[in-house]
Amino acid sequence: MKFISEEIIDRVAEEIGGSEEAFKEATIDLSMEQPNIAAYIFSDNFDLFTAAEKQYFLFLVLVVFKSIKDEVENLPRTTAEDLGKIEEKNWQLINEVTSKQFRDRLNVFFENTPQEDLLAFVEDSLLEEEEELVTKVGREPMFIALKSIIDSWCDNLEK
Repeated sequence: MKFISEEIIDRVAEEIGGSEEAFKEATIDLSMEQPNIAAYIFSDNFDLFTAAEKQYFLFLVLVVFKSIKDEVENLPRTTAEDLGKIEEKNWQLINEVTSKQFRDRLNVFFENTPQEDLLAFVEDSLLEEEEELVTKVGREPMFIALKSIIDSWCDNLEK
C-alpha cells in the first residue's frame, strides 16, 4: 500500500473538520464502502465513550478512511472476522507492555508499521490536552480501535 503522508492526513482532517457537509459525505461513503467498519464504530463496544468521544472517534476514523482513499483507488472491504482478529492481536500487544505512560505504551505499535504517519496522527490526536476531547479511560480503547481499522485496511491491500 502507498505510504499515507502527514500532508495528506492534515489536508483531509482540515477538509472534514472544516465542513459539516464534508463530514456527512465522508460518513455516508464509509457506511457504503466499509459497512463492517461502520457497524464496528457504531457498536456498543464503545459505550464507555462520552458523546464527545464518540463524535471525535468518528472524525478520526473518517480522516484515516479518506486519507487512504485519496491514495488507494479500490479499498477492499474489511470483514468483521478479520477486524476482530486484528483487534484481539492489538489488545494482546498492548497488554504485554509494562509501562504506565500512554505514549510509552504505544511504542510497540510503531516498530513495524508501514503507515507511521497515520499512526502518529492517531497518537497525537489522542494526546491533545488542550482539547480535552478524550478521557484517560477512552484513550487506549480508541487507539486500539483506530490501529485495528488501519491494520485491517493495510492487510487487505497487501493480500
